[in-house]
Amino acid sequence: MDPSKQETNQKKAFKTMAKKETEEFQFVVYNTMTQQKEVFKPKTPGKVRMYVCGVTAYDFSHLGHARAAVSFDVLYRNFTDVDDKIIRRANETGEDPISLSDRYCKEYNIDMSDLQCLSPTHEPRVSGHMEQIKDMITQIINKDFGYVVDGDVFFAKLENNRAGERVAVDSRKRNSSDFALWKAAKLGEPSWDSPWGPGRPGWDIECSAMSAHYLSFKFDIHGGGLDLIFPHHENEIAQSCAACKESDVSYWLHNGHVTNNNEKMSKSLGNFFTIHQITERYHPLALRYFLINAHYRSPLNYSVVQLEGASDAIFYIYQTLKDCQDALLQLQEEIPNDGKPAWTTPDVKECISKLRNEFQKKQQKQQRLLVIQSLKEIEKEVTKVLDVLGLQPPCSYNEVLLQLKEKALTRAGLVEDDVIRLINERAEVRRNKDFLKSDQMRAHLQAKGIALMDVGTKTIWRPCVPVQQESEVVPSESQKVPPKPETA
Repeated sequence: MDPSKQETNQKKAFKTMAKKETEEFQFVVYNTMTQQKEVFKPKTPGKVRMYVCGVTAYDFSHLGHARAAVSFDVLYRNFTDVDDKIIRRANETGEDPISLSDRYCKEYNIDMSDLQCLSPTHEPRVSGHMEQIKDMITQIINKDFGYVVDGDVFFAKLENNRAGERVAVDSRKRNSSDFALWKAAKLGEPSWDSPWGPGRPGWDIECSAMSAHYLSFKFDIHGGGLDLIFPHHENEIAQSCAACKESDVSYWLHNGHVTNNNEKMSKSLGNFFTIHQITERYHPLALRYFLINAHYRSPLNYSVVQLEGASDAIFYIYQTLKDCQDALLQLQEEIPNDGKPAWTTPDVKECISKLRNEFQKKQQKQQRLLVIQSLKEIEKEVTKVLDVLGLQPPCSYNEVLLQLKEKALTRAGLVEDDVIRLINERAEVRRNKDFLKSDQMRAHLQAKGIALMDVGTKTIWRPCVPVQQESEVVPSESQKVPPKPETA
């Protein structure tokens, strides 16, 4: 087939496929509220309003926080900087609670930047929205859904509410499952003035007030971890509807837990790894790949084997794209010059030969141009997918490959000079035809996550999944945190 016609047919095929995909594409989400998949339709066409519950910043963020952020990524999130956990930690360290929370909020932002999570439009903090919180509590009291007892304000139980694990036992409540909207000040705790006396907000009211302030009582998506469905999100719905009967969130989305030995990873259980601990040994993009490699609603069990596999997978992706770029560059350099041939002889035979050669060169050029176009299309499509997944590196493929190799060397306890020395020693062994020892040297490095590849007369290395690898890593004693009771 004529190459030009082949190219035209390919372009038509691409356009037809693109049109078909556009016509058939529908964004479907699983709505926890209705417990079914639904076609997503924003309340305002072309504009999505979304709120995702943020971290309680009293320590370095762990892998569970990373999964929530990466699962939603281009979402609105908030920071909780007024909470029982923060106050307890501040009392332990002797630090001001707001300063402690601010420090860990900054650390969280660094972690999210490393994981290539895009910044949301707003990152509201509880301490900066006390007036909105107090206004909402006042609305709830005025509509007889809240009541005051000795400076505390409780939300009056609705019939379909259940007693929850974070609802504290208090004999002053009208019902045991009533939860706190405002907590009276206690010695050593931060407090703010209010119509009910000095105090601080309850956990649930914070999200209701901040989401309503930025998105109104009607918005598209509210997200968070599965553990927030009850009681936190149920309480949010109750108090938001009490404050405004028109309150309406279209879709509730929840991501699954990260588990360690099939137990939920959390700070309160002390079985967690911080994001920083993991990215010291694994590239942040390898961690991101690991986090998105399972369905977002399914549990994700942490294991070194899976992290090694994720690191190996993204190395392969970036190496393939670098090879594609190198091939494109080489093909472009090999395209024959379009200049006119300088014929200096009238010899008929030579003229015919030169004409034939020029014709062949033009054919080769057209074929190379088709290959270049195809490679560019492939690279473009792969890059588009990487962009959507947040896996497109912020630097060149060559640079990110070097970074991945550095992390592999760190995990192996080696420096590159060690690997080069072993490669040279193995080359000498191969020259002596001691192939058994050569294989043993290769296997020794492979067990450490370093693969040797013989390419012609040269040997190069790349990271790989270690041949023997423990499936789990148990936190050291210094990483463990004793379980603490949770109350509201």
